[in-house]
Amino acid sequence: MFFDLLIRNGLIVDGTGKTAYRADLAVNSKKIADIGDLAQARARVVIPAEGLVVAPGFIDAHSHSDRRLLVYPQAESNLVQGITTVMAGQCGCSAAPIDPGKRQQLEERYRLSLPPEAEYRITWTGFGEYLDHAEGVKLGVNLACLAGHGAIRAVVMGDEDRAPGPLDLKKMKQHTAESMEAGAFGLSSGLIYPPGMFSSTEELIALAQVAARYERIYTSHIRGEGDTVLEAVDEAISIGRRAKLPVHISHHKVSGRKNWGRSRETLALMQGACEQGIDITLDQYPYLAGATPLSTLLPPWAHEGGTERLLKRLRDDSAKKRLRRDMKRGLPGWENFARDLGWENIVVSFVRSDGNKQAEGHSIPDIKSMRNEPDEFTTLFNLLVEEEDTPGMIIFSMCEDDVRRIMRHPLQMVGTDASSIASGGPFACGKPHPRHFGTCPKVLGRYVREYGVLTLEEAVKKMTSLPADCYGIRDRGVIRTGMCADLTVFNPETVIDKATYRDPHRLPDGIEYVFVNGIAAVKQGVCTGNLAGKVLRKS
Repeated sequence: MFFDLLIRNGLIVDGTGKTAYRADLAVNSKKIADIGDLAQARARVVIPAEGLVVAPGFIDAHSHSDRRLLVYPQAESNLVQGITTVMAGQCGCSAAPIDPGKRQQLEERYRLSLPPEAEYRITWTGFGEYLDHAEGVKLGVNLACLAGHGAIRAVVMGDEDRAPGPLDLKKMKQHTAESMEAGAFGLSSGLIYPPGMFSSTEELIALAQVAARYERIYTSHIRGEGDTVLEAVDEAISIGRRAKLPVHISHHKVSGRKNWGRSRETLALMQGACEQGIDITLDQYPYLAGATPLSTLLPPWAHEGGTERLLKRLRDDSAKKRLRRDMKRGLPGWENFARDLGWENIVVSFVRSDGNKQAEGHSIPDIKSMRNEPDEFTTLFNLLVEEEDTPGMIIFSMCEDDVRRIMRHPLQMVGTDASSIASGGPFACGKPHPRHFGTCPKVLGRYVREYGVLTLEEAVKKMTSLPADCYGIRDRGVIRTGMCADLTVFNPETVIDKATYRDPHRLPDGIEYVFVNGIAAVKQGVCTGNLAGKVLRKS
């Protein structure tokens, strides 16, 4: 027997949750060819795996790499933590479809978040054209995508805060159907971001019903993860119930000190929905802080009409007076991060201009002092104007007990909520959330080995077969003959995250080898430069 690749004497954790076992594993023609005692076999490449775990390549259940992979296909941050497939297009923010009349505006807007040397061109309009474009790029990881409700709404209605008319809704349904036919794995929504925040439950149900006809999933960044988290989870469940399709809660958390412990209630609500026959799952990253655009601190009305109108409001004294008032008092149904979490828990993670680089990694009160400004509102408004609404932020909002409780739940799977970045060079900009480099190693090193929250088999399942089953990725996520040879080989005694909030680009330890479609993407913890990923389409 002669194979392309032979991994000898590894501890096979196959992704199903079954007890690990020791065996050899062989790969031929990008597929798993054999598993067992292959002592007599030979291969072009032989990897000795004594003391190492051989697992399916990790599937990132929640990614925002659909644009970033087009300009940074090397996907270092994914590969070094064992991720071989990313599920992108989350939170309603997919790269397609787009309004062809706004192609140049969208290109210029996204370039603001990229290094100057990065090339980003939009050659597509519809979802299928976007996937065709991505197929023309050599990718380091496999890319699967959802169609974003926000993107679909923006094509038809822009950033208007109004209900769709009958013709608007018909056009949105058409875009949803076209996206599903082109290979989208489902429909995503982001209900704290424009324009998704302007939508009603009925609008979401109408589009989810279209996705249901294609046997797809509805994923949601729900309307609130703090005071209104129960109502927001219930809305997602009701969409699944009425549209008759599976529901997935994105990066589930309970935010804000006064809400800590309410994960008992949210999980009970989801479990109850399961018992009523609703297919519901959730993903989570293993951190106490989240990350999102800095402008998410502003109330919904500030975002109506898009970025230019937002910036105009931030230059207008009367609008700024109203912003201050609403941010201090709050508005019904709005998740008010600045008031509920406190300015000290809001840290700027990215600014575009060199003149404001000193703000990165510092809280809003610290930046206020650095800039000698009178209050945090002034600092926020000025930063957003100076940086053209491009800054990112990290928000510290969660407690460890909730993180562990959610992680243990059988409905949970692992997602990074991150995009593909580099550890050095121009694509290592800012001080992003450490989840970009640390999510999977942190689960394995801390929550399995150190804390004992999960067994090794449970953790691997949550990073492989659970997201594969959730999204309907049929040829990955399990070690079995005939499956695609996406494999992650790691040392269970040394695997650990090294990225921190102050130093977020540090590579993890213990991820020894990663294979994407049978090709070595990582050797001894270092990316090889091989780009063997594929664009996956749901059919």
